[in-house]
Amino acid sequence: MSPVKIVTDSSSDLPAHIVAELGITVVPLIVRFGDEVFYDGVMPVEDFWARVMSGQHPATSQPAVGTFQEVFERLTADGSSVLCITITSKHSGTYNSAWSAARMVKGHVEVFDSLSLSWGLGFQVWEAAKLAQQGAEIPDIVAHLEGLRNRSHVYILLDTMEFLRRGGRADGVFPIVDRIARALRIKIILVLVEGALQLLGPVRTYDKGVARLRDEILRLGPLAHLAVMHTRRPDQAIALADELASLTGIPRDEIYVSETGAALSTHGGPGVMGVIGITKD
Repeated sequence: MSPVKIVTDSSSDLPAHIVAELGITVVPLIVRFGDEVFYDGVMPVEDFWARVMSGQHPATSQPAVGTFQEVFERLTADGSSVLCITITSKHSGTYNSAWSAARMVKGHVEVFDSLSLSWGLGFQVWEAAKLAQQGAEIPDIVAHLEGLRNRSHVYILLDTMEFLRRGGRADGVFPIVDRIARALRIKIILVLVEGALQLLGPVRTYDKGVARLRDEILRLGPLAHLAVMHTRRPDQAIALADELASLTGIPRDEIYVSETGAALSTHGGPGVMGVIGITKD
């Protein structure tokens, strides 16, 4: 029996060595500066931020249906099945693009909505790829992912809401909070609930926001996986990971710290700090 092959999108934030080791195929999201098109994960993060800091305004879009179709046809050509795990469908059209492409392919392709992003998606992809290497079939992998998805918690601190505002992501989520945040210069903490960003609460300062992230994670209880993601805040992200290691008992080298790519950075802006925890089963 041919193995199951795992596909995801570039918002998963998985390190290149894990992607290569487990044979994961990553389909990049698209980042645009005016008429210029770049691929998330291919465009260097430093180049992205250099453009942003110079005053250019990025935008994003999901991969085209045809892009997913080409990937699925290539991977199923030898008779393999494909499981594609995508960023939450509540804030991206990526799931719909992948689902549409799967309907056009003769081979067996299933698409799973992670209802998450960054390492919340990444941990699901990682677990799926390990199970696939062990010979698990798609129904068993999906059943495992459903449990993992239900135990996933994502908390995000924003230093600014300007980038959410530009991308229209604030319009349907918290327009009143957006106006208050601008007026009072407070910071906002978001939480993913069933794949949708919701307001967890405001904080007076960035440091208090980081402390709130820490406290929310500690309230979850025993954790199976833990990661910290950020934009332009490496020292604070590492310090938070160090603190969480001492407080949770999770070995420091098992708490993953990474700067998210251009696609998520487009909507989060500089100064994002996120903590992703998966509770034990």
